[in-house]
Amino acid sequence: MEENYNKNKQLRYDLAYLKMAKEWSKLSHCIRKQVGALVVKDRMIISDGYNGSPTGYDNCCEDEDGKTLWYVLHAEANALMKIAKSTNNANGATLYITLSPCKECSKLILQAGIKRVVYCNGYKDKDGLNFLEESGIDVTFIRLEDYP
Repeated sequence: MEENYNKNKQLRYDLAYLKMAKEWSKLSHCIRKQVGALVVKDRMIISDGYNGSPTGYDNCCEDEDGKTLWYVLHAEANALMKIAKSTNNANGATLYITLSPCKECSKLILQAGIKRVVYCNGYKDKDGLNFLEESGIDVTFIRLEDYP
């Protein structure tokens, strides 16, 4: 009974943080895809991020053909870089993200000490997810549409 209670409680938190990440994604200026990320440690949001251009660059994310510019940062990379600039760390934290990570970001996630990744949409390439799972990181997919 207590195990069910804990699972239901965790699901409630997971849904709330994923919905917050989805709201955060709306800050992105990218046209093709808006992605949001939150890093949560000890039930506190310690960082956030969304996909976009680096500080000091124009907010445009795509070229005239609609292709993503090479220097656009992914949401999880932005969130992890904010932690790197702070006195905090991501050891044992959970990353909530609206799109599953690519291969490059998966390496950053592992190196940052993230222990759990929760996402609600799949990236076109599953190699990043496979890498995380092979590395012992708990990966959870939640379809937000299933929870009104």
